[in-house]
Amino acid sequence: MPRFSKKSDEELKTCDIRLQLLFNEVVKHYDCKILEGYRSEEDQLQLYENRLSKIKKSKHNLQPSLAVDACPYPVPINWGKSDVKEMFKFYHFAGFVKGIAKAQNLNLRWGGDWDSDNEFNDQTFDDLLHFEIKL
Repeated sequence: MPRFSKKSDEELKTCDIRLQLLFNEVVKHYDCKILEGYRSEEDQLQLYENRLSKIKKSKHNLQPSLAVDACPYPVPINWGKSDVKEMFKFYHFAGFVKGIAKAQNLNLRWGGDWDSDNEFNDQTFDDLLHFEIKL
């Protein structure tokens, strides 16, 4: 059975307990990695300035974090849209995560479908690693 590395576990512990419960269930069935939970406001601003984020303040900036960046493991090498087969791994993973979240009655938003309409072509910004609790 897959389990989190020490680093993934430490990042997940910076998140809201609902995200911890969700991803601790996910990893039992789907090998994955937690890249980031809590993020400082300075780090968020740098991502914004580098156009890697669309917002200056994020749910990552809360303590505990209401957002987590996670991906399937091993981490796909080519994250660009030019490698469609690599991108499918993110969509498959997100569907699995969202299914577990629904079973846990957790209202979750994914960065590949911000408006949660299951239409992926209407996104202006893809953040396929990002999952956040919808309030």
